[in-house]
Amino acid sequence: MDKAINKATAKSGPSMDTQRIIWGVELSPFTLKLQAGFAFKQLAYRRLPAQGSRFENTRLMLSLELAKRNREITRYPNFESEYDEYPAVPFVTETKRSFEYDSSAILQRLDDEHQGQALLPKSEPEHFIAHFIDEAFDEFGLYLVHHMRWVGSAKTNVMGKLLASEYKTALPPGAPWLLSKAFPKRQVRRLPYLFSVAPKKYKAGVSRSLTPKPYLDFPETHTLLHQSWKAILEALEEVLLRQNFLLGEKFTLADASVYGQLGMNLADPEASDRMREIAPHTHQWLCDIRDNKHCVVEHSDNTEDAHISSKLDNLLNVLMGTFGALMMQNERAYEHARSQGETLFNEAAFNQNKAIYAGKLQGYPFKSVVKTFQVRVWRELKEHWRSLSDKDKALIRTHVNLTELFET
Repeated sequence: MDKAINKATAKSGPSMDTQRIIWGVELSPFTLKLQAGFAFKQLAYRRLPAQGSRFENTRLMLSLELAKRNREITRYPNFESEYDEYPAVPFVTETKRSFEYDSSAILQRLDDEHQGQALLPKSEPEHFIAHFIDEAFDEFGLYLVHHMRWVGSAKTNVMGKLLASEYKTALPPGAPWLLSKAFPKRQVRRLPYLFSVAPKKYKAGVSRSLTPKPYLDFPETHTLLHQSWKAILEALEEVLLRQNFLLGEKFTLADASVYGQLGMNLADPEASDRMREIAPHTHQWLCDIRDNKHCVVEHSDNTEDAHISSKLDNLLNVLMGTFGALMMQNERAYEHARSQGETLFNEAAFNQNKAIYAGKLQGYPFKSVVKTFQVRVWRELKEHWRSLSDKDKALIRTHVNLTELFET
């Protein structure tokens, strides 16, 4: 990062008098994404519970739980009850009473309200590609980085301790320690829901309680996830060796999403070391964004300098062959399940072995549960594609194969 990036003089830490609060932990890739977006926009914020007092955290947790119970947490521009479900973190509030979620939607709202520098390009083809990369990393990239955290970094994982540290002023005495022990076990148990299924014989070399187990008759996906993570890193390296950001010389939502997901693995020693081996420039790029070096002091209030380079083609096609193919299969499974009268989806259905479908990705068989929030994501992308002009579609087709998936 040399040509277009000055060392950030934007606020690297939040102003203590601001009312904008991110309720989330840095273990979450979506919290990292929001922090990178807010830093670029030079919007002050505080992050709780880590920076809050016990009294403030307690009050905010009560308000948040009440808002969840009353289904009052919003998603910009509108919450769709058929598809959406509330995540654990992060949430954003400016009033400590009303909350919003979905990192992409929050940053989109700030763009629409002209708060800070724009993160989405104004030209339609570049806007669509930024949207596509953002969703691909949020949905499929999430599987990769959780796999690399809990499987790839199993021997050196310290997430339990870090989470306990973040919640030390939000929980009663002794509870953070219990959380540090329970959280890793919970996350390893959830791996099959997050697409990471161990082979029948798997030895991680760690305690048996933290060793991923095979799940029912689900095919193993460790090979697919390892290969996909490596392919994406290699494709990113190809781009970032030649330009500062994915769409040229200005930071966009696409970069924020990539940083949120892969930046999560910077805290995972084994995964971070492996990432540095595969893609050293990309690893440094992630560290620079973590250190707010993606912020510039003076820049025009537009993203017209965004462009789709041929250097991006490999990354786009890796994402289309993984994320795009998976989203299409998930949507078809959703339609089939609904036609059979199924009403339970997502993790609740997974825990009851309902709404399970079988598919193939990159030639590897898999099983997964239907996820309604991914149906929404895919349908929004397809709607965005349909809104493009024929000329814009033709331009994108010169860079991306399998665009027919957007038309199924």
